Amino acid sequence: MIYWLADHFQSSIPFFRLFEYLTFRAIMSILTALIFSLWLGPRMIAKLQMLQIGQIVRNDGPESHFSKRGTPTMGGLMILAAITLTVLLWCDLSNPYVWAVLIVMLGYGVIGFVDDYRKVVRKNTDGLIARWKYFWQSAIALVVAFVLYAYGKDTAATQLVLPFFKDVMPQLGLSYIVLTYFVIVGTSNAVNLTDGLDGLAIMPTVMVAGGFAFIAWATGNYNYAEYLHIPYLSNAGELVIVCTAIVGAGLGFLWFNTYPAQVFMGDVGSLALGGALGTIAVLVRQEFLLVIMGGVFVMETVSVILQVGSFKLRGQRIFRMAPIHHHYELKGWPEPRVIVRFWIITLMLVLIALATLKVR
Repeated sequence: MIYWLADHFQSSIPFFRLFEYLTFRAIMSILTALIFSLWLGPRMIAKLQMLQIGQIVRNDGPESHFSKRGTPTMGGLMILAAITLTVLLWCDLSNPYVWAVLIVMLGYGVIGFVDDYRKVVRKNTDGLIARWKYFWQSAIALVVAFVLYAYGKDTAATQLVLPFFKDVMPQLGLSYIVLTYFVIVGTSNAVNLTDGLDGLAIMPTVMVAGGFAFIAWATGNYNYAEYLHIPYLSNAGELVIVCTAIVGAGLGFLWFNTYPAQVFMGDVGSLALGGALGTIAVLVRQEFLLVIMGGVFVMETVSVILQVGSFKLRGQRIFRMAPIHHHYELKGWPEPRVIVRFWIITLMLVLIALATLKVR
């Protein structure tokens, strides 16, 4: 909206030219999402408390979590509202990449909302039946994948980019659709699995989004894309604003979600944010860097897969409890220690991933 106004009035009011600069809009995006989240947070928490929308805690989980029962959940609505408002204000809304991320994020947010609603309002501990959850996640991911493939077929937008290799960028063909599907759905569920401790999921999400903001800026700039030997994608630049909106909204949510949490994001937040990160990774052609930067998400997911597989095949568990953050809790680590150490690991992984852009 503001970008359109700036384009419309800059010829008569030179001040509006400022709003065309990507770096300025990125800064304003962070501040807008952060301030809106901080303003909305207390109001949403009070509303959730009034409606008695409280967290359900597993009986077989760590005993320290029993005190979390009744803490307001579905706070992800605050994050999605802040991101959406900020994107609509500061992005060039004619950019198809922006809409791809918004569609996935809001679509997955609806799926998460239905799941949370059934759990906390209807008191159905199973929430949305798993097969229906995956069906709708798959449907949204496949539709977006087909549209993106048709839009960027046989261009740099459908090439496979490998870390450390600057001259190996094969065309994926229809495999692009398969890869896009697994990245979006997989990242969504990985973030969802990570969301088990106060602030554990949101801060890695913020860090990964910040890393992708830099990558999107470089990918959308011809000179830097050539210098780093990554595909130049003219539409990718606007994803900087989307990424910084996620950063701002995430930091605003962390204000209320930090230990001890006043509110949890719920599936409405975790599924949506994971889907958004997966979509951004696909759009900037850096799926492998998502695996590196989101190493904590990968670790949490793999721990669940190994735990379930080991129990079914051998009748034995590998970890005391999965996802792996619960394993460390049951080993006696205080919750804040687990959280902060996972944050530190994510920061290191984001820096390593960014470093690979130069090591090509």
